[in-house]
Amino acid sequence: MQENILVVDDEKPIADLVEVYLQNEGYKVFKFYTAKQAISCLEQENLSLAILDVMLPDMDGFALCQKIREKHLFPIIMLTAKVEDMDKITGLTLGADDYITKPFNPLELTARVKTQLRRYTRYNLAGQDPHYEKDEIIIRGLSISKTSHKCTLNGQELCLTPLEFSILWYLCEHKGEVVSSENLFESVWGEKYLDSNNTVMAHIARLREKMHEPARKPKYVKTVWGVGYTIE
Repeated sequence: MQENILVVDDEKPIADLVEVYLQNEGYKVFKFYTAKQAISCLEQENLSLAILDVMLPDMDGFALCQKIREKHLFPIIMLTAKVEDMDKITGLTLGADDYITKPFNPLELTARVKTQLRRYTRYNLAGQDPHYEKDEIIIRGLSISKTSHKCTLNGQELCLTPLEFSILWYLCEHKGEVVSSENLFESVWGEKYLDSNNTVMAHIARLREKMHEPARKPKYVKTVWGVGYTIE
């Protein structure tokens, strides 16, 4: 089945270039130059992934990302001309799965799209395939199922993105162990970890927010300063 990708960037040459590369890989591209047009598309099309520029004329990409996350779990990749870590963290905290800084290599963007779609596809098929490995972990009111890819906390279902689910599953699977940021990133993202990478921290913050965990004294996902994260 052909996968549909939303591309939103007000810089026409960049949007056109991304469209060409994605179409060459067999994806159907819905390309827009404003957030308003993209929101209209969201209501009409079944999308598989979104690529959002941070700087848009009518709404910044962070706000658009947040609006998408109100109803959709498909992967979101942010495009930003800024290099400050805080801008990257902002996007990840609001629900983005990845970011890439302009100027970028279109082949790298295409590779990241494929990586995100593979993860998302595994997430969706997990609950539909009767032969999928059955597995469930329960920790003090937290229940996470690899079979259905659902997670509940004290009976309330958590609306997790595929990436957030993978992070929580990995930590639960290694309950009682301290998992380093490097280990977590390379196991979940499947990429080489860099010392300046704040991606893990941003996603942990987002995960805690969805679990209604206080940042200073979390009950489940705890920080071991200078080492990593653990679920006891």
